[in-house]
Amino acid sequence: MAITTKKASHEDFHNEDSEYLAKRTLKSGSAGWLLLAGLGVSYVISGDYAGWNNGLAEGGFGGLLIAGVVIAGMYLAMVLGMAEMSSALPAAGGGYTFARRALGPWGGFATGTAILIEYAIAPAAIATFIGGYVESLNLFGITDGWWVYLAVYAIFIGIHLTGAGEALKAMFVITAIALVGLIVFAVSAWGLFDASNLTDIAADPGAAGSSSFLPFGWFGIWAAVPFAIWFFLAVEGVPLAAEEAREPEKNVPKGIIISMLLLIITGASVLFLATGALGAEALSTSGNPLVQALGDGGAAKAVNYIGLAGLVASFFSIMYAYSRQTFALSRAGYLPTRLSVTNSRKAPTLALIVPGVIGFILSLTGEGAMLLNMAVLGAAVSYVLMMISHIVLRKREPGMPRPYRTPGGIVTTSFALVIAIAAVIATFLVDPTAAMWTVVAFGAFMAYFGFYSRHHLVANSPDEEFAILAKAEEELE
Repeated sequence: MAITTKKASHEDFHNEDSEYLAKRTLKSGSAGWLLLAGLGVSYVISGDYAGWNNGLAEGGFGGLLIAGVVIAGMYLAMVLGMAEMSSALPAAGGGYTFARRALGPWGGFATGTAILIEYAIAPAAIATFIGGYVESLNLFGITDGWWVYLAVYAIFIGIHLTGAGEALKAMFVITAIALVGLIVFAVSAWGLFDASNLTDIAADPGAAGSSSFLPFGWFGIWAAVPFAIWFFLAVEGVPLAAEEAREPEKNVPKGIIISMLLLIITGASVLFLATGALGAEALSTSGNPLVQALGDGGAAKAVNYIGLAGLVASFFSIMYAYSRQTFALSRAGYLPTRLSVTNSRKAPTLALIVPGVIGFILSLTGEGAMLLNMAVLGAAVSYVLMMISHIVLRKREPGMPRPYRTPGGIVTTSFALVIAIAAVIATFLVDPTAAMWTVVAFGAFMAYFGFYSRHHLVANSPDEEFAILAKAEEELE
């Protein structure tokens, strides 16, 4: 029941009573830094098993390597900036919370929407990959089909509904299995490595700057950027667990930084070893690059089976991320408030189910690559807005308590901002159709906010309180 109403900056806010917030609370203290680091790796690890290799067809080994180094630098800089903001503003909204404080309701919702598009669409793409993987393994005669997608959504939504602690522990185990698979691959591929295989794509004489290292020239680096992002896509979701973490001001920064460093190691390992074992040209079109790189031996079969765990880990964890982003936006009134009601285990029921239903419907298209490119654009837009938020908060609120401070300050996040802008542009070049569908979805969300939800915002939700208190302090000063 709303008990007061006020208006600020053309948005309407009201306070809800204690019963409203009691129905919309998460279970605190469910995760320490180790589970949070595991969550960060879990979000991303499927990208080590497949998808990145298509960047070889766009830029060759050299183009993908340079793009990978630049993107790794962007993600590391971004993670350091997010570590600071998550320590200062530990709430379930993650990037939305940061941008809401820095950029106001429109900027906050735009950031939350971009993140939600990323996290709602990525599982749909991964579901199609899981279906194809299950069929390729010939497990019990199971064939790829809509019912496989339905099964994975139903099973993992069910596990999430049992509570955050249980879900995070299950994710940690699955992620550990997937990491074992990468270790098996690395040990086996080392003996097959041949440096000449890295540059076996013939140079295009018509491309500016082409060589054996950059067969498609300088433009190939640009075209490979979206695929380099797959090595790290979604690691930024760790702060979404802030309200369920122990000592979030310490453990969230630690968890996200450790997961990022580990992902740099795994990404570099598969890029060099898989390409060196099979060859850039053959690997560029592979649907199962790590297995194909190892040939037909026992190690290849082991990695093939464990690879399914990698896909499941990312599917499972990104489902957690979309539910928490939906929960935070709903609790604050940006999305329908029924979506943020939690069950007896403090899991947001409809925030898990509704985006899951939408994702399942999208998975029926079977367009896994296009769906992933849509997720990449959503992610890149959110990166731009989050880095702007860090810079604005450093400039406007230098005295805000920050238990962790970004090394290099705004220089670090300005670097990430520039690369993120370039990544947004690159996604339009690689897949214009996916980019336009993403723009349509983003526009629909923003229209909903403009015409309806900005007039029904909940002032005493945790994320909004951070921003409103800051505004009041600024006015007093």
